[in-house]
Formats: sequence, structure tokens, C-alpha cells
Amino acid sequence: VQPNNYSTFYDDQRQNWSIMFESEKAAMDFSKQVCIAKCNSSPGLDSVLCQDLLLGEGQAVEGGDSLEVAYTGWLFQDNGLGQVFDSNVNKDKLLRLKLGSGKVIKGWEEGMLGMKKGGRRYLIIPPTWAYGPQGVAGRVPPDSTLVFEVEVRRVKLMKECSVSDGQSVSSRDSLAPSPVPSSDGFSAD
Repeated sequence: VQPNNYSTFYDDQRQNWSIMFESEKAAMDFSKQVCIAKCNSSPGLDSVLCQDLLLGEGQAVEGGDSLEVAYTGWLFQDNGLGQVFDSNVNKDKLLRLKLGSGKVIKGWEEGMLGMKKGGRRYLIIPPTWAYGPQGVAGRVPPDSTLVFEVEVRRVKLMKECSVSDGQSVSSRDSLAPSPVPSSDGFSAD
């Protein structure tokens, strides 16, 4: 799926097809269904499936970068979306996380790499990359496959620079510098 609500793909005969969607929402809904179809056609899902819905702008995030994220999580049931088990979309607080810190499930750590500020992505995460056989009491049954729609709202990049004495130093960088210094290091927008 490309910008401007345009999609191109190959069929099993390697013939190229194109689709122009009437709206951004229609293009995103199509992308979600493509991701679900990929999951349902895999004999055994053993890695995270990612489908970009909106690409976002700026530099791609890497391990060590800090993000503020809006998300909704569903249980994957009966080959599609089941019930919502967690969301912060209609709440005042975004989820803050540092990629690679181990504070979120492994599927998020993997599935969010390469996203950009303003980007939205659909993640289908198998149990081994989520909560595994233990699940989460009262919310996520054991051995559940999970679906997340995540949107990166804010980014703080952490870059490693090499200094002349060979030691490495961390420097904070922001995709969109704020005219007023921000105490948390996130850009004002």
C-alpha cells in the first residue's frame, strides 16, 4: 500500500495489479485485511506479522529510541479480530516505551522497529512473542495470538556517537526540534 490511497501487488501468476482506494480509511481497512489473510494462510505463525497502514515521516526508529504510542489490542479469535483486551486510544495518556528495554512484549519490540513519527502499523503477534502459556489473568487467555494497531505519536531518537577516546556517548535528538526546550526531550508537536 502506497501513499495517496494506492496499492499494487502481484498475484500467484506474478501478474501486477493496482488498486486506487477512494479514501485513506478504505486503504487502511484493506491493509488490515491483507495482514489478517497473511496470518490465516501461514501454517504456523512463528514471527510477528507487520503491515504498515500509514508510513509516517522522518527517521525510522531503532533500538534505544523512546516512543509515545497510541494503541489498541485485540485477541485473534476465529481467524479474525476478537474482543479488545487493552487500549489507550481514548485516554489522556500515551504509552511511553524505550525500544529494546524489555518493558513491553517481545512482539512489540520487534514489530515497531522501522516505524516513523505519525506512522500506524498493524501487528499480529504469536503467543511466543506475546504472553505465552501464562497469558494475563482476566484479560489474555494462555497461548493467545494478539493483534495491535499502533500509532507512533512522538519520538526521541537515541544515537550513539563515538568520541576520540573511544568511549561512546549518548546524545538526544528529536525529529522536529522544538523552539522551546522540552524537559522530557520530546518534540513539542
